[in-house]
Amino acid sequence: MPPGTSSLQSDLAVSLEDVQAAYARIRQSIYCSPAPYSAALSELTGQSVYLKLDNLQRTGAFKERGALNKILTLTQEEKARGVIAASAGNHAQAVAFHASAHGMRARIVMPEMTPLVKVSATTGYGAEVILHGANYDEAYAEALRISQEAGLTFLHPFDDPAVIAGQGSIGIELLDQIAGLEAVVVPIGGGGLISGVACALKELQPGIRVIGVQTERLPSMLRARENGGPVTLKPMPTIADGIAVRRAGTLTYPLVERYVDEIVTVDEEEIAQAILVLLESEKTLAEGAGAVALAALLQRKTSLSAMATPQRTAVLVCGGNIDVSLLAMMIERGLVKDGRRTRLRIHLTDRPGALHGMTKILAEARANIVQTSHDRAYYGVNLGNTVIDVTLETRGAAHIEEIRMALTEAGYQHERIV
Repeated sequence: MPPGTSSLQSDLAVSLEDVQAAYARIRQSIYCSPAPYSAALSELTGQSVYLKLDNLQRTGAFKERGALNKILTLTQEEKARGVIAASAGNHAQAVAFHASAHGMRARIVMPEMTPLVKVSATTGYGAEVILHGANYDEAYAEALRISQEAGLTFLHPFDDPAVIAGQGSIGIELLDQIAGLEAVVVPIGGGGLISGVACALKELQPGIRVIGVQTERLPSMLRARENGGPVTLKPMPTIADGIAVRRAGTLTYPLVERYVDEIVTVDEEEIAQAILVLLESEKTLAEGAGAVALAALLQRKTSLSAMATPQRTAVLVCGGNIDVSLLAMMIERGLVKDGRRTRLRIHLTDRPGALHGMTKILAEARANIVQTSHDRAYYGVNLGNTVIDVTLETRGAAHIEEIRMALTEAGYQHERIV
């Protein structure tokens, strides 16, 4: 039986033919993002790493593919009435841009606390933004209400066959770009991206291993797989807000079950470190959701690390829309995770020269002091003593241990604050 015609596919929302049709439909309007080999990341991860840079799309994320495919499949009547979506970021901008480009009216419902930069970007692409609700779920409910009331077509961010098929175009591009591709690592939120990509890859080359990555704070697809179907998780904050989906898609879950080999999770510090690595090693800006796939490889969390030889692996960097203040925080977290920034609480006698003696040791150890906090009244300090918290720039974990050893040898009681 030829690829894409298996009987199992009859129960799925999307087939290989759907993905191929979507690719043909959108390819003239979507940037074919590069997939360069990275020697630096290959060395760090133990795999042969190629980065699929969909953060370079016009609106900064892969969401354009699915949004455009959905828009191009609407009837003339639906186009005339206009579209509506609920999103706090990438889907909003993708719908706004492509709807406007095709002369359609678009309304986007965004949570009230959406950062101004994202609201401004969405309105800048031509959409009418409606701020409603404290979170995405409330914005989603309002978008559905307006859709029914005004007769607008609702564009779901992931649980829609046309959206899934559009995202799957990445899989077709990867096979054209990387000869001998053996594995693909993909971020997972609601599952629209990985289900489309995995469908295309597995139907065309079944031997390719497809691995999904979620934030451990909201592993909705992993929990769905464990429970035999989608379940709703409690809301949790995460720096990977683009994949902060509480419930896996009804349509995407069966596709993930059929085509995805494994799902792993990464924590907040690991995501922050991956963002930092991409910035430093590849000069590439990724948002939290866009860096989770690399984070899983850097931490050796996938089954690839147990294989005898490095695998030719594509890593999806799926988005680069990040607020600069959040980026600054992520860089800070990444430096801490990487051992290049640490904080020590050092106990001193409260007498002249004590602070000078401590800083002399730090200087000799080539540690740069970033910040200090001096306290005599808290942390259970005895009379005649004091405590100072010192934030240091360091060269890594081994350097931190050298500094601590020098302090210990000089008689300074201290502990690392984590």
